[in-house]
Amino acid sequence: MFVLHIALQGCLRGSDVQYGINADTGGHIRYLLGMVEASERIAKAERIVIATRAFESNHGADYAVPRERVSSKTEIVRFATPNPDYLTKEELWSEVPAYAESLIDWIGAQPAPPDIIHAHYADAGVVAGIVRERLGIPYTFVAHSLGRVKMDAFRDNAGTENPDSMESLERRIEIEERAIRDASLIVASSRDEAEFQYSQYKNYDPGRIRIIPPGAELAAFRGAPPRLHVDRLINRFLTHPEKPALIAIARPVAKKNLAMLVKAYGESAQLQEMANLVLIAGNRSDISHLEPEISNSLNEILRLIDLYDLYGRIAYPKVHLPSDVPAIYGYAQYRRGIFINPALNEPFGLTLLEAAAVGIPIIATDSGGPNDIVEICRNGELVDPSSSDDIAQAAIRMLADPALWDSYASAGARAVKRFDWRSHAKRYLRLAEAVTGKEGIGIRQPRELLVSDIDNTLLGSRDALAEFSEWLAGEPEMAFAIASGRSFHSAMSVLEQEESPLPDIMITSVGSEIYYRAENGPEYRADPEWAEWIAEGWDRAGILAALQELPGIRPQSPLEQRRFKLSYLSPANPEAAAMIAERLIAVGLQATVMGSHARYIDILPPRASKGTAVEFVRKRLGLETRQVYVAGDSGNDVEMLRLLPNAIVVGNFCDQLRSRPELDHCHFAPRRYARGILDGVAYFRGAQDGQALSVA
Repeated sequence: MFVLHIALQGCLRGSDVQYGINADTGGHIRYLLGMVEASERIAKAERIVIATRAFESNHGADYAVPRERVSSKTEIVRFATPNPDYLTKEELWSEVPAYAESLIDWIGAQPAPPDIIHAHYADAGVVAGIVRERLGIPYTFVAHSLGRVKMDAFRDNAGTENPDSMESLERRIEIEERAIRDASLIVASSRDEAEFQYSQYKNYDPGRIRIIPPGAELAAFRGAPPRLHVDRLINRFLTHPEKPALIAIARPVAKKNLAMLVKAYGESAQLQEMANLVLIAGNRSDISHLEPEISNSLNEILRLIDLYDLYGRIAYPKVHLPSDVPAIYGYAQYRRGIFINPALNEPFGLTLLEAAAVGIPIIATDSGGPNDIVEICRNGELVDPSSSDDIAQAAIRMLADPALWDSYASAGARAVKRFDWRSHAKRYLRLAEAVTGKEGIGIRQPRELLVSDIDNTLLGSRDALAEFSEWLAGEPEMAFAIASGRSFHSAMSVLEQEESPLPDIMITSVGSEIYYRAENGPEYRADPEWAEWIAEGWDRAGILAALQELPGIRPQSPLEQRRFKLSYLSPANPEAAAMIAERLIAVGLQATVMGSHARYIDILPPRASKGTAVEFVRKRLGLETRQVYVAGDSGNDVEMLRLLPNAIVVGNFCDQLRSRPELDHCHFAPRRYARGILDGVAYFRGAQDGQALSVA
């Protein structure tokens, strides 16, 4: 496969990248080079080219060199545009047409065209769209950051705007709309990006978006010890340096919300007694010489330190080296501290992975990538970044409970190994093959349908999944579907991460959404008829109001709330689902209420469930009930299991499913996870064969 990356922004070269040399030379270049380096080690990536822009600059002559060989597989090509100078991302739009023409000419001169184009940032997406229109080469798009998310950063509390910045941002959003519209596939780094940020665009299409978390180079952080010079750097501020350290590492800009962390610490005498606060907020000399946003943020932090009289309890060193960062985490780990990321929105959260690799629990914003990291790593807690009390109480809870601290620290250190560049590149190239049509995919008219829950049914054992995958590959007339409480993007992310066979049909959000896989690509299309049918009788706003004051429950993360699903937690009340159902009946509202795992509660339209969704799909495919197999393990699978005769409960089931009379017809498989699914299919096929023989 020949992969062409387009990246127009920043100062890009193959080695000794000058990160931070300007505002556009940062994370996206680190991402690109990390992905390319990992792709080189995968056989299917036969040729990799990075196409960027040539320019003259006092940063060095390298950026005007037309061609740079990076490795035996990879090269960088640079094309000049009418303006020979370095241009910021806000200025690049005017160079796009000329750049696209140069790139098209170059592609025409190659022995073979690229199989796929990977566009980085919106301007590159527009270039890729022009190439696609002219040459028919599909492209994937990664935004890195989106203009609509940044829009509010250009408005102050009084609502005034910077006209120049707003004009530039509005132009950027228009360009992003075009890039999103024409992409064959969009790569997002988190559920927040996939489900919330992109949903603000008119060309949003969830079935074309995949979550692939960026890789992370964490070797220097695993078990990193403290260092004496780092101890001195921090301890000179502190009266009791032996205390646990609450540590934050971030640029001092408004969106990183460091002032709220200082406020949370300053307002809690209990937290001050338990721990010190350490802020690693970039490097500085004279604050007045810094750019305005950074200067304003630092001055606000210093004002709060003085307001709460935190001297002797807070450290804020002026200078540190990049090589010091692992030891700074090590400083906190040695003292059984906590890493805190209070950002208003965190697109991914690399620092959270670094902390996990060292072995430190985390407290992170409940907005963005940290949702995914905490779900996978189980290494800390999410908080409302606008609530100083939320931040303080989470820290107090961890510091006061050594067993909880140990659990978070050890879980993170184990799970963080799953975030590596090879995994990222492998998943991307698999999707790229599907985009180019090199991987056979697509739903066909099946003779049978197998529907499985994901967590603890299909997934749970890698060996069992491998056995299942091999079996499914030998069943060409079997359509494969999943039915999960997860959202579409969460489900796709975990399936691809575990290298599961990709389903033909996705029933997600506890049966409230149905998606079908396209015949000639990896994208999925939502079923509008299903949405229209379940909307009848659904009063989402009324249900929210009715449950607002109900004790013992609290909403799950905003990402778990959907158009046709409301999700709550009730960790201390196993009867909460029945209590909710009674409340809704009392106020005359109709809904399906389901509890699972003794703590999760989902509320759906009265017509929606995994069971009714499976029935809808069965009828759409023209299958008899005897041609459908369903498999699950928990309470939110009951509606699906009770409605179909060929119902399989895997051996590791929970929620006392065996005692439920409506499941008497189920086959309770002797084996666990995906092997239990195989047991069940074999059992029901054998039963059907036996019936056929007895009739004969």
